[in-house]
Amino acid sequence: MNGASICVIEDDIKIASVLIDYLHANTYRTTHFVDGLQAFEALRTQNFDVVLLDRMLPGLDGVSLCQRLREFSAVPVIMLTAMVEEEDKLDGLDAGADDYVCKPFSPREVVARVKAQLRRSQFASNNEVSEVWPYVVNQTNMSISMQGKTLNLTPVEYRILAELLLHPGRVYSRQQLLDVASDDNRDSSDRTIDAHIKNLRKKVDAISDLSQRLQSVYGVGYRFALPQE
Repeated sequence: MNGASICVIEDDIKIASVLIDYLHANTYRTTHFVDGLQAFEALRTQNFDVVLLDRMLPGLDGVSLCQRLREFSAVPVIMLTAMVEEEDKLDGLDAGADDYVCKPFSPREVVARVKAQLRRSQFASNNEVSEVWPYVVNQTNMSISMQGKTLNLTPVEYRILAELLLHPGRVYSRQQLLDVASDDNRDSSDRTIDAHIKNLRKKVDAISDLSQRLQSVYGVGYRFALPQE
């Protein structure tokens, strides 16, 4: 999406400058912050299409910022981190990040991941609304609701939950859900899906009993169970 607005939150000026140059070369607009608290205040009042978020930041770290952001926004978040352990990556996903890139990284890869998030945000252009009683899956605006209450889902969470809801009873392996969640999951593991499912269960508990029907299938993966199951 040409002209998309990208929020770059990175305190390493050299890294940020390179990313911004590559983003500008792809006709994206950018806003740069080096402080987590300042960036968070901007995110509360400004609209961005994708957020590139460093994990280690002054003022407010990336994980905490992402957690707060998810209280009011589903903007796609790509976390940039020098912490390569799986637990560190899962912490970011638990906080609500949609993707992550480990440092050192290729700026071309980061731009490719930005493009992927933008494509997914525009994907549902077929104006389809599907009902899986009592839930409504709106593929136009990528939302899932029940009795007028809309779940505050990230794009990745929406894709996973919509896939399960639109195929009730079908058992999905974790790898199949990884394929649904991302075009490029080479850095992902089975535990990535577990982290997203954990977040989904927390969110849906607030408005329905859906989390009880979002069932684990031992040794395989997950399914959405119909009421009679």
